[in-house]
Amino acid sequence: MSHNTVDTTEDAAPAATPRPGYGRLLRTPGAWTFLLPGFAARQPFAMLTIGIVLLVQHTTGSYGSAGAVAAVTGVSMALFAPQGGKLADRFGQRAVLVPGVLLHTASVTALIVLALTDAPLWALSLAAVPTGASVPQIGPMVRSRWAAVLGGSPSNSLSGSPSGNLSGSPSSSPSGSGSGSSAGSSPGSRSGGDTSLLPTAAAFESVTDEFTFVIGPVLATALCTGVHPAAGLIAEAVLTLAGGLLFAAQRRTQPKIGRRGEGGPAEPRISALSVPGVRVLAISFLGIGSVFGGMQVSLTAFTEEIGNPGVNGLLYGVFAAGNMLAGIVCGAVAWKIGPRRRLVVGYAGLTLAASALWAVHSVPLLAGLGLLVGLCIAPALITGYTLVESLVPASARTEAFTWLTGAVALGQAAAVTVAGQLADAHGASTGFLVPLVGTALALVTLVALRSWLTPGASGRASARGMSHRVPMAVD
Repeated sequence: MSHNTVDTTEDAAPAATPRPGYGRLLRTPGAWTFLLPGFAARQPFAMLTIGIVLLVQHTTGSYGSAGAVAAVTGVSMALFAPQGGKLADRFGQRAVLVPGVLLHTASVTALIVLALTDAPLWALSLAAVPTGASVPQIGPMVRSRWAAVLGGSPSNSLSGSPSGNLSGSPSSSPSGSGSGSSAGSSPGSRSGGDTSLLPTAAAFESVTDEFTFVIGPVLATALCTGVHPAAGLIAEAVLTLAGGLLFAAQRRTQPKIGRRGEGGPAEPRISALSVPGVRVLAISFLGIGSVFGGMQVSLTAFTEEIGNPGVNGLLYGVFAAGNMLAGIVCGAVAWKIGPRRRLVVGYAGLTLAASALWAVHSVPLLAGLGLLVGLCIAPALITGYTLVESLVPASARTEAFTWLTGAVALGQAAAVTVAGQLADAHGASTGFLVPLVGTALALVTLVALRSWLTPGASGRASARGMSHRVPMAVD
């Protein structure tokens, strides 16, 4: 049976494979060993911002000061998280995570003490820098482990598992044909993985993130209002320390570092930002961040404007529910079109849904439109994370995931500031323009630079040692 090489830059869906689903995903060998501690370790991330706001507002009496300290934390995280991801790719997740959670726990403790002792704003802001910089990037690390377990490349097999086939071997092809295909063709096998489940894994992580952001703020708020203003941050620090160390202890599923192929050189180390597609995705994810930040502030302003602030939680819950529902569906669908096209279509739908937010003035209509916006976020978010696996070599994937996560956080911080100023000056409806502008700019970027979202666009830099994709063998 002859094999021909094909250009992997073509924007087409993979060849027919067994239907993906959450059942197959969760039966992947080794998955539960990092999923459960990963969920516990990422929970504090959703508690941090609201915990800071409630504590600082209690001690200073100013929402402006509380928001400023929280914003410093968010910007610091967005700037430093990719560096932590790069170090994790180079030295391993455990080597970065253990000192990171210790530093974060100490920083949060210092921030609590400063707030309770009525320290000036500049001191609180100074303490917020290491607090944000040391936030453990559990989500990107879990996504990197999924890519390692499912991707099947030489440098991302399960630690301690038998050596997988080299890239370009029959097990790397979508059909798994050719001699020796049995070595890595079983779904979820440790040697070859099951790349058809990568979109399902991305969807699963998106749903997990949304679930985290439903539980975390509620838990932090209950602790701050029912126990003590500092209780939310104390719980965040304790959960970060315990969950982070437990996750770091799962060495077997940690992506390998600096591994050499059989008889081949080690995969070259690059910065994730040197891959053109990652830069495009990071810019586009700023748009998703603008939706989260703009919706948070504008929904709050809207409910206060109509004299019914209690409905704010319901409206945001509907918005988040739409995101979770779409994420669940996306993970169960066997897509017939390629991820690059899905990303553009997803952003077009998100921009269209956001375009009407500013014109709505009733709670039922805003709830319905918020649900629609939430439904449109997940496909774009999930597809962006899915593209990382094909664009970025295993040696830089954690860094790539943290750039995307940081871009969402940075876009959210900017949107909170701009939407708040617009709502204060011109009313709540103008704050809803922020998600529209953010997603529209992201859509324009994607359309203009969509050719960069292919493995071939990254591979053109092979002369500079950046190429990581090889021709795939197909029948």
